[in-house]
Amino acid sequence: MPRIVLTSIFVDDQDKALRFYTDVLGFVKKTEVAMGEHRWLTVAAPGDENGPELVLEPDDHPAVGPFKRALVADGIPFTSFAVADVRAEHARLVELGVRFTQEPLAIGPLTTAVLDDTCGNLVQLASQV
Repeated sequence: MPRIVLTSIFVDDQDKALRFYTDVLGFVKKTEVAMGEHRWLTVAAPGDENGPELVLEPDDHPAVGPFKRALVADGIPFTSFAVADVRAEHARLVELGVRFTQEPLAIGPLTTAVLDDTCGNLVQLASQV
C-alpha cells in the first residue's frame, strides 16, 4: 500500500519559507541539500520527524506563478494542516502577526481557518470539533 512520504508547496523564497514554516508554524527543518541556486529543503511535524515531509519547492517554473495567483484570487488553499484546536492556533498565530483570509469557521464536524503563508500560498488549518 502506498504511503505519503513527501508533499510539496511552491514558495517564492526558500529562506523566507523556512523561517515561516519553522519559526511561525512550528515545523522542524528535516533536510537541506544544496542543488544549484536552490536547495532540497524539507520540514516535518515536531515529534514526527520521520513522518511525511513538506518540500519547500521553489516556484520558478513558468506554470507555477499563474497557478498560485489563481488559487489565491479565488481564496483556495493550496494545502491543509491538521491542528488540535483551530481557534487556539488562530489566536496564537494572530499574536505572531499572521494574516488570515478566513477566520475560524465551523463546517459540520470541522473547524477551519485559512492563512497567508507569506510565500504566495493560502494554507488551511483544520480540526475536528
